[in-house]
Amino acid sequence: MTPLAMLIDQAEGAVVAPGVYDPFTANLATQAGFDCLYLSGASLAYTQLGRPDLGLVTMTEVADSIAAIRDRVDAALIVDADTGYGNALNVQRTMRMFERSGASAIQLEDQTFPKRCGHLSGKSLISADEMVGKIQAAADARYSEATQIIARTDGIAVEGITAALERAERYLEAGADVLFIEAPQSLEQQRMITEHFGQRVPLLANMVEGGRTPAASADELAEIGFKLVIFPGGLARAVSRQVIAYFESLKAHGTTEPFRDRMAGFDELNRAVGLPEMLETAERYAVN
Repeated sequence: MTPLAMLIDQAEGAVVAPGVYDPFTANLATQAGFDCLYLSGASLAYTQLGRPDLGLVTMTEVADSIAAIRDRVDAALIVDADTGYGNALNVQRTMRMFERSGASAIQLEDQTFPKRCGHLSGKSLISADEMVGKIQAAADARYSEATQIIARTDGIAVEGITAALERAERYLEAGADVLFIEAPQSLEQQRMITEHFGQRVPLLANMVEGGRTPAASADELAEIGFKLVIFPGGLARAVSRQVIAYFESLKAHGTTEPFRDRMAGFDELNRAVGLPEMLETAERYAVN
């Protein structure tokens, strides 16, 4: 498993991390060529609970998902740890548990609990002092310095861009390895972020389809100074449309035949999930 910092250092442009939510989607992402993945708290809420991103997913549920994904893929795995599930002591437990489960990086944010999606209205923040303590606690608790700490601030929506930059400055001083200044509302704000921090620390850009930040490609974001680009909920949105269409077709026709050209074949799916390799492995251990 290549450490996240090494992937960022070696990348010619920005590292792209698609959002995944289970071993199945993580495996398909790596087969598509991605070497960095993002375990999205929002997507876990959508797919495991059938609920919106309002802080309902628990620490142990995320840890179980990390372990299951890590058992299937070796890609670097950035994990959305929301607010750390409590105070600085909870953050330390979160760091230890997520790192043991296989996280390459944990992302902590400065919202109050329960948090909500960074592109929703009505957010509130903890003090910068409290967030500094959480970052320091996470740094003290990690087993390996290769495990990155990504500090996210939702300050733009609550306090404005200047205050968000000031918060991010303090989080960098506290020991953050990557900065994530959530939901800039214009290219101008994105440039303010990269001009302020781009030469000192890797910066993460979050692409939320229909969110507050203008849509841009990884190449465009790299050009202005971002080193890491996540697409956390894109897969859930794509899957949602496909699943709805599948169920509508099945309900209407009582058969999957009209939908077959949009489905993986039996053998195709088995190849994707590694059936031939597992049968070969089982054969090596078979009793003769």
